[in-house]
Amino acid sequence: MNLFYKLLLYFQKRGYYVCQRIADRLGIRAKIVRTSFMYLTFVTLGFGFAVYLFLAFWMRIKDIIYTKRSSVFDL
Repeated sequence: MNLFYKLLLYFQKRGYYVCQRIADRLGIRAKIVRTSFMYLTFVTLGFGFAVYLFLAFWMRIKDIIYTKRSSVFDL
């Protein structure tokens, strides 16, 4: 069980924070979103993981395109 928690901590620290950002947007806990993705992955044999990777890619592109600048001179 200790290996499981080490692996979980590794992915939480170095992940894309997709679940956290979705949870912040929806106003719920990130743990609920993470477990939903896990259940979706097990039930649909990998489809949940594909959705997770798609969302991570989409959020990364959105962050690159939409950057907040405080003034015109920050280009």
